[in-house]
Amino acid sequence: MRSALSFISAIFFTGIGILALPTLAFSQDTGAGLVVMAASNLPDAPQPQGTAGPPSEQTPADPSQSAQQPAPTPTPAQAPAAQSGASQGSSSSQAPADKDAAEKSTREKADEQLKAEEHQRVLGVMATFNTTRNMDALPLTKTQKFQLFFKSETDPWPFGLAAFVAGLGMAEDSYPEWGQGVQGYARRFGAGYSDAFIGNFFGNAVLTSLFREDPRYYQKGSGKFVNRALWAAASTGWCRRDKGTWGPNYANLLGNFIGAAISDTYYPASQRTVGETLENGLTVSAQGIIGAEVIEFWPDIVRHHKRKKAEKAARLAAQNDSQSETKPSSQPASQDQKQK
Repeated sequence: MRSALSFISAIFFTGIGILALPTLAFSQDTGAGLVVMAASNLPDAPQPQGTAGPPSEQTPADPSQSAQQPAPTPTPAQAPAAQSGASQGSSSSQAPADKDAAEKSTREKADEQLKAEEHQRVLGVMATFNTTRNMDALPLTKTQKFQLFFKSETDPWPFGLAAFVAGLGMAEDSYPEWGQGVQGYARRFGAGYSDAFIGNFFGNAVLTSLFREDPRYYQKGSGKFVNRALWAAASTGWCRRDKGTWGPNYANLLGNFIGAAISDTYYPASQRTVGETLENGLTVSAQGIIGAEVIEFWPDIVRHHKRKKAEKAARLAAQNDSQSETKPSSQPASQDQKQK
C-alpha cells in the first residue's frame, strides 16, 4: 500500500511539474520580448493613446523582433481544467491513505481487545481466551483468528487438561489396546491433546476464516438465569459473524465432527466406526455447552464469594466493636465489688 501511494504521488507531482513548465517558459519569454521591444521601438515623440493603426503598421521593422513575440496566453478555461485535474489527483491519492489509516486503526483496536482477552481465566487456571464480555467487540481478521487459536493451544491449560484426562484413562483402563505404564499414559495423553488441537484448529481458525464467523463466546453477563443458561447452551450452534449479524455456528459443529473423524487414525481399530465418530463429535459439542455455562456464570460465582467474604468480615468487625464497647463498662463494676 505504501509503494502504491508513493507511485500515485510521484505521478501527481510529475504532472504538476509538466503543467507548470509552459507557464514558466511563457513568463521568461514575455519578459525578454518586452525588454527588446522597449529598447528598439522608442518613439521620437509621445504618441496619443487609442490611435493604433492597422496591424500591418504595427509590425516591427527588424525581423528578429518577430521571433521574440510572446507565446499566446492560455485561455481562462484551461486554468480550471488544470486545477480540477490536480484536485482529482489529490483526492484519488488521499482516499487510499484515509482508508488504509482507518483499517490500521481498526486492526490496532482489535489487537488491544484480543490481548486483554488473553488474560482471562477461571480459577486462575482454565484459559478462556475465546471469550469476550464486549458485545460490540471488533471482528477479528484471519490472522488474528489463527493467533488466538495458537495462543489457546500453547497455553499450559490444554496440556494440563490432557494430562488429567490421561490419568483418568489409566485408572479406568480405557482402550486396553494401549496398555498401562509410561507407554499407555503417553498414548492417552497424546490422543487427548490431539483431539483438542485438531478440533480447535478447524473449528476456531480454518472454518471461522472460511465462513467469516467469530470464534469467541459472547458472554451475556446479565438478565434472568434461564435466559443466560439458554444463551450459553445455544452458543454451540449459534454465533456472531464478522459483519455483526448472528447465524448458525457452522465452524464449531463441523470442526467437532472433523476432529472426531481425524481422530480415528490414531485411536484403536475398535473405535473406528461411523457410530463412534458421530458419538465423539456430539460428545465434544456437549462439552462445549458445559464449558459455555461455566464461563457465563463464573463471574457471578466470584461476586457471590466476594460478597459472602465481605459480609463475614463485616460481622467479625461488628463483634469486635461490640466487645470493645462492653469491656470499659464491666471494669468499674468489678472494682466496686472488690471494695465491698
